[in-house]
Amino acid sequence: MCAKHHKMPGTAPGTLVAPKGALTPKAVHVIHYGQDSVAEADIASVEELARLRNGKGVVWVNVDGLGDVELLGKLGQLFDLHPLALEDVVSVHQRPKVDEYEDNLYLVVRMLHYEAELRTEQVSLFLGKDFVLTFQEDVGDCLDPIRERLRKEGGQLRRRGADYLMYAIVDAIIDHHFPVLERLGEQVEELEDEALERPSQRTMARVHQAKRELLSLRRSIWPLREAVNALLRTESPLISKNTRLYLRDCYDHTVRILDMVETHRELVGDLTDMYLSSMSNRMNQVMKVLTVIATIFMPLTFLAGVYGMNFRHLPEVEWRWGYLAFWLAIVIVTLLMLWLFRRKGWLGGGRGQ
Repeated sequence: MCAKHHKMPGTAPGTLVAPKGALTPKAVHVIHYGQDSVAEADIASVEELARLRNGKGVVWVNVDGLGDVELLGKLGQLFDLHPLALEDVVSVHQRPKVDEYEDNLYLVVRMLHYEAELRTEQVSLFLGKDFVLTFQEDVGDCLDPIRERLRKEGGQLRRRGADYLMYAIVDAIIDHHFPVLERLGEQVEELEDEALERPSQRTMARVHQAKRELLSLRRSIWPLREAVNALLRTESPLISKNTRLYLRDCYDHTVRILDMVETHRELVGDLTDMYLSSMSNRMNQVMKVLTVIATIFMPLTFLAGVYGMNFRHLPEVEWRWGYLAFWLAIVIVTLLMLWLFRRKGWLGGGRGQ
């Protein structure tokens, strides 16, 4: 779903306006865990979440859909979220960034989806002392492996705090770029073969689509790299020194992804020149065939034109073998010209000159 922000200019800061066409969440998914226990539930009210939060451990609250601004407002009151940060949650055009507030951190990342074509979805994260909140535009994400890790006993994720959960979510979203880039790389290779062997208008359309997808990726990963770097540089007590080491690995992954995106963009850019070159070569081959045919028929047309004139006295008109001689001359001239063209390499063989 491609929801667009439609807040009216001049609206008071912190006003929550649901994006146009936004999905209304059916429930709030909550995972409350500690080193020795984990509880998971879909709750329908924020009051139920308030009771659950009173226990020890870390709470991960995930909301799929931004259509219920009343629910977002109640969550903001419960977790003491800044109104400007909540406004950014429903403003789905945000670039990846990090905003630091008094009691929490707000992080925006973009998650990739690749079905028929590439699209990006805004994911907003709030990190507090004992909670992580994630807001997604739609149902479906790449975070199921993290949920499975939380359900298993003895995992490192269960033993650490909310900052490590935030790192795990960001790391999963970043690593999800790699399989998408692999699919794009395979498409670029197919386009390269198609541009060389069977170029067509469809080829050029696919090249332009690949350009748009890679440009969208570039716009997503460039600010994401800066956002992860900002997390590394921040002195917030919400992020432990040990977690910063893992965030450094996230930063390395964003650099690798950016390098892959730039490489693919260069290859796709070269495909346009390759397509035009292939089309030019095909046109040259067609023109060569047409030129050879026209050249062969030039002397034949000349002979036909001479003996097709309506003069009464032509020397060969009354000759008994004139008609046969005419066709014999045509065959000899045709074979002679074909031999000459082949000798010069104009028909794909011979020495060429």
